Amino acid sequence: MARPPVAWLTRAVKPQLTRLPGGSAARTWQYTAVAATAGMALAAGVVGAVGPWDVTGQRTAERDRAAALERVGGADHDADFGTEPGMSRPVPSAAAVLAGLGRAASPPKPVSGGKPLADVLGPLLNAPALGGSHTAAVVDVATGRRLYGTGAGKGLTPASTTKIATAVAALSALGPDHRLTTRVALEPGTRKIVLVGAGDPTLTAHEHADGWASLRTLADRTAKALRRRGIHQATLSYDTSLYAGPALHPVGVNDNLAPVSALSADEGRTDDSFHGPAARVADPAADAARRFTGFLKDAGIKATPPGPSKATKGAATLATVSSPPLSALVERMLTNSDNDIAEALARQTAAATGRPASFDGGAAAIAAQLKKLGLPVSGARFHDGSGMNRDDRLTADLLTALLVKAGDPDRPGLRPVLTGLPVAAFTGTLATRYTDGAGGLVRAKTGTLTGVNSLAGTVVDHDGRLLAFAFLASGTANPIAAQTALDRTATELAACGCR
Repeated sequence: MARPPVAWLTRAVKPQLTRLPGGSAARTWQYTAVAATAGMALAAGVVGAVGPWDVTGQRTAERDRAAALERVGGADHDADFGTEPGMSRPVPSAAAVLAGLGRAASPPKPVSGGKPLADVLGPLLNAPALGGSHTAAVVDVATGRRLYGTGAGKGLTPASTTKIATAVAALSALGPDHRLTTRVALEPGTRKIVLVGAGDPTLTAHEHADGWASLRTLADRTAKALRRRGIHQATLSYDTSLYAGPALHPVGVNDNLAPVSALSADEGRTDDSFHGPAARVADPAADAARRFTGFLKDAGIKATPPGPSKATKGAATLATVSSPPLSALVERMLTNSDNDIAEALARQTAAATGRPASFDGGAAAIAAQLKKLGLPVSGARFHDGSGMNRDDRLTADLLTALLVKAGDPDRPGLRPVLTGLPVAAFTGTLATRYTDGAGGLVRAKTGTLTGVNSLAGTVVDHDGRLLAFAFLASGTANPIAAQTALDRTATELAACGCR
């Protein structure tokens, strides 16, 4: 597919600026109907040019946008999980976020407006709401040229923006098409079956799996395979040996993350939620195996109460279910800031690179993969994949470099890092933010811990350039005021034609 003309790329995503009483603080962005429609065609052109990860050359965000135009409601990167008709709005095409990838290299000269970027961002980042310490960087994705930086090489606690690093590391180590396959094995000469966990954090016991690997489907397939062998009763055990080390995150029992296990169903949630905080079971593997036993019974196979064991090398695979491709897991992780997926991807990265699949092994694997990619890891420290560990450290330089790397035309397999970022005022952790500014134009990963607020992502500025930015603040006292200050800074970046 031919790359769309640069001029048309810019026109298609040019926003309409509406000034409301109160000046820049009340600035809002609105897509025109023409831009939204043109963006549909642009999405197919740009994404087809920079990285076809499926047969159509269109990624999840673009497909969801097309579907949203045909139905009530909207779309998110978690399929239909957690949505109800009329509750969400159509996701704007990812074209606006990816547009800069189709542009020629930006000239190193002032663009419209001509105001120094430091004069725009400096006062905003010095807002009292952002606490005692902050760092920032802004980079032109097309050229890799840094346009702004303050303390950009200093490591601060990143909170959930760590997930950007986890995503890049996992995609580079495993590839965007990699799938995690949960299986059931039959020990030779016995009626003993073993449910073998593959570390799929999206394995679900819900009746409607909507494209995710289903524990019920696995049970149905297992039952058919057993009946073909004349087996109607079996001894069941479960294997979690893929993962090593402690299952409990250093923060302890927490509604934001289940104990990390190679086998779990619905992230060990005790309710019907699919993302966000929820009470978790103490032993996700035992819980998943218990549910599997019930599904086997429904399928006509009686199994003993399950217990832990390890499948032998001679065990024959009876049935399997596979996760969606890693690209989809990355998008879901970033959109919803899913800690369970993040920790699973850190361990998968460790296992793929010959390290123990533990918190420490995952952290070491992430750092090693980023170093292998030539990214600036000086000042960075990893202790987990989710960013829940307060001892993690990332720099604004590294976060923007990760985003630039994800936009590299020579690395299309990393593009889910960009398409998975929440869209301002529309999806994921940004769904309720930017409702009065830059909705649809900012795409960013949020990060929040007590006293820590961060934001890293991309914007298309007033001159059509795709910019990567990272803002990190520590010592914040009011999380809502801090996130508002960061959102205002990103909004001004999108509005600015600065040098």
